[in-house]
Amino acid sequence: MIAFTLIAILSISAIFNPYTNQYLGQLKNGYVPVSNGQDELYNQIKEAAEHYRTESQDAKIDRVWKAMPGYNGIQVDEKASYQKMKKNKMFDERKLVFIQDKPKIHLADLPPAPIYRGHPDKPMVSFLINVAWGNEYIPSILATLREHKIYATFFLEGRWVKENPELAKMIADSGHEIGNHSYSHPNMANISNEQVKQELIKTNDIIEATTNITPTWFGPPSGAYRNETVEIAHAQGLKTVMWTVDTIDWRKPSPQALIQRVMSNIHPGAMILMHPTESTAKSLDTLITEINAQNLKIGTVTKLMDEERIIRLDGKQGLKQDETEDR
Repeated sequence: MIAFTLIAILSISAIFNPYTNQYLGQLKNGYVPVSNGQDELYNQIKEAAEHYRTESQDAKIDRVWKAMPGYNGIQVDEKASYQKMKKNKMFDERKLVFIQDKPKIHLADLPPAPIYRGHPDKPMVSFLINVAWGNEYIPSILATLREHKIYATFFLEGRWVKENPELAKMIADSGHEIGNHSYSHPNMANISNEQVKQELIKTNDIIEATTNITPTWFGPPSGAYRNETVEIAHAQGLKTVMWTVDTIDWRKPSPQALIQRVMSNIHPGAMILMHPTESTAKSLDTLITEINAQNLKIGTVTKLMDEERIIRLDGKQGLKQDETEDR
């Protein structure tokens, strides 16, 4: 079991405090005075550890959502926390040291199955941007994402990459994740197994030659697939990604309508389908702001699917705002 340590920077003033009942009236600037020396300090750390202890959750095949990633468990490293607090002999929740425990079953261990969402306990969402047209809106979309320091997953059609190598490189050079969106945008549920294989191989080859990136995610055009499609993609090292929330931006909704559609359906683990359209370009800035206001981070599909537990500043397990990049 691989464990890695995160130091949670927790703000008591943001309220929800697991010790409110016991320590109300004692807290001042996040500290609890210790009256009985270091043994009492250790007891308080142990009590905090009991509150925060959360079991890991294995990846699984869900009846509705198909393949779902696991999520790390969390526990307090009591000895390391004690070492950080013993000098002042005061319990300070902000100095708790957390260890994350990996699940026993990972997404990679599951049989081939499509993925519709991330883990429902992970306060993060992803933008899936399918690109086979809409060149004129790509620079604006990239500029907005860059302004907010947001990284999306762009699913590129192979034929489009061949015809627009500079735009493909612009997307990749901006730090965004690149996925496979087939070569010629066929209905992947209706073509032969060999055609499916060639669509995937040809697209990965042109993307790698153009951007030096080998995709590991496959977004079927129009969401069309059959079981064999997913299995063939899996054999090529590609996991099949669907979506949870559809902007339907190709219908040219107003920015307000697009934002309303997304925000009325947003939830932890959501994958939001977009295209380079005028509607998306004009709504993206506000959409990012409103999603962040819901205490949801925005990251790539890879980041959404990883098992890392995010820790909220106010003491709840959730948003960790001092992370640098969410790729």
